[in-house]
Amino acid sequence: MKDILRNIGVIARALDSISNIEFKELNLSKGQFVYLVRICENPGIIQEKLVDMLKIDRATASRAIKNLEKNELITKQQDNNNKKNKLLFPTKKGRKLYPLIIRENEYSNSVALKGFSESEINILSEALDKVKDNIADDWLYVKKGNKRNY
Repeated sequence: MKDILRNIGVIARALDSISNIEFKELNLSKGQFVYLVRICENPGIIQEKLVDMLKIDRATASRAIKNLEKNELITKQQDNNNKKNKLLFPTKKGRKLYPLIIRENEYSNSVALKGFSESEINILSEALDKVKDNIADDWLYVKKGNKRNY
């Protein structure tokens, strides 16, 4: 079996590294731009939904959210329906950065997909969606403290 997950990991780490360098002057480091984008696209999202969307652990999300809040890129607001939840919203400063981050993402996509036909891009996109869906149950299973049987 081909080990495509290694290539996916290499691609993800390379693009993350590039973004961290390019966004450093914006005080967006260690992948925080991903959180800001998701909060801009889903204003009022709660941390637990963000954790699930990004498939990361709570502690990592908490640190990133705290830094985004410290840098005045997002705010937390009390959820009137559930006092335990804090709703996450981008600030004006955060919304101003959103188009720049999206522009970088579109550029990275165009570089990564150079030479691909529209059909190949669609096939790759559908295949990666399938991979993402395939790992979702295992992610949740392990996140709840279980161990997978290899």
